Amino acid sequence: MKYFFSVIFSIVVLNVAIAQDYKKVQTMVLLGKAEEAKTEVDKLVADPKAQNKPETWYWKSKVYASIYKNEALKAKYPDIAKQADEAFKKYIEIDPALAQVKEKGAEGFFDMYSTSFNTGLNDFKTKTWPSAALDFETATFYSDYIFKNKWANSTAAFDTTSILYAAYANQNAQNMDQAAKYYSRLAEAKVTGESFQDIYKFMADYYTKKKDKASFDRYIALGREVYPKENWEDYEIEYIDQNFDLSEKAAFYDKGDAAGTLSENQYLQFGDVFVNVRLKEADTSIHDQYTRKGVEAFKKAYGKNSQNALAAYNVAVIYYNFFNEADDRYAANIRALQQLNANKPVIKDPKKKAAEDAKFKVQVDELKKANQLVEKEATDNVDVAIDWLTKSYVILKEKATRTNTEKNVINKTVDFLANLYSYKMNKVRGKDPKAFDALEAKYKEFDALHSSFK
Repeated sequence: MKYFFSVIFSIVVLNVAIAQDYKKVQTMVLLGKAEEAKTEVDKLVADPKAQNKPETWYWKSKVYASIYKNEALKAKYPDIAKQADEAFKKYIEIDPALAQVKEKGAEGFFDMYSTSFNTGLNDFKTKTWPSAALDFETATFYSDYIFKNKWANSTAAFDTTSILYAAYANQNAQNMDQAAKYYSRLAEAKVTGESFQDIYKFMADYYTKKKDKASFDRYIALGREVYPKENWEDYEIEYIDQNFDLSEKAAFYDKGDAAGTLSENQYLQFGDVFVNVRLKEADTSIHDQYTRKGVEAFKKAYGKNSQNALAAYNVAVIYYNFFNEADDRYAANIRALQQLNANKPVIKDPKKKAAEDAKFKVQVDELKKANQLVEKEATDNVDVAIDWLTKSYVILKEKATRTNTEKNVINKTVDFLANLYSYKMNKVRGKDPKAFDALEAKYKEFDALHSSFK
């Protein structure tokens, strides 16, 4: 029994001694003597008997946080932020109920939050993105405890600013997975406000690149819910363009077109998708097919809105290109005829000459016949292009104010019209004076408008 009581007595003495050590730390903290407090708390941490006590890690985290907050001392202890963070996480691990904080105060959490946040702002201003990202992630970690436990006078669920900066900094540091982690918190909370729609756009783009349709659909739905006036259809078409193969794109379009569910904007976007097939697909046999499918999509966009100058312009440009291709083939046939004439052999033997002339005539007739068809194709495309360019021109000419895109479109429109009327004018030169004069007047009208829309 004497031994039993001596063990109890030893434990009591030990607990009293440790309690006195905590008092020393507390006194140094109250007196604002951070380094002396650090010396005392370091002794406690080094003592095996105190290492598993929540109070030990509470005081270490609090003391180290106060040093981290002090600019002069922080310079003296360059690793203090890391050590303070490790101490807090150790404390949280062994006291998940945060009993010590509730009893003694949460100043350490506030010190870690505010210091990390301000350090992050400085790194953000100097564009030191990786450091800024880590700073704001640390600030977010501590602010989460502050807001969750309602230690601050706020009813908010979290600190939006810290999370937003953590996302921004990670995005600028090209840590897209980390950026998405923080943006997703804001999106899931359905935050709104000026420029916050970019959060939902980032998430849509992020999951487009990840090829994750379920997550993409979720964030598009959230974006559409909180920013219903934003154009989310562009992102949906972009997902399809990036992640569907050509047959899937066409099937999706055809299904929507048949059901009558595609909007003006969707027709416009699918027009771009189909016209750009030639830039993405190596199989040239499908280029014309999808270009013409794109034309039909642009026409249907215009059909939804007869004031859509861009849709009309896109139709016109495609037919303008068709004209140029046909005109190039016409010119190539002319060169071939010239080459035939230049290389025609001189034959004196009448029989041989007759045979060679007959062969030559067949070649010439084939080229002339081909050019008749090509010339008609070119003329037909010119007429269609002029019709749609005129639609675009009339719409934009009547607008009191134009966007930069619209200014660019109308300036190109008048140039294309001048070129096409010049082509038609030269085709009737010396053949039909009345038609020539009318076409020349149209050419001069549009040529005079070159670069006039500022």
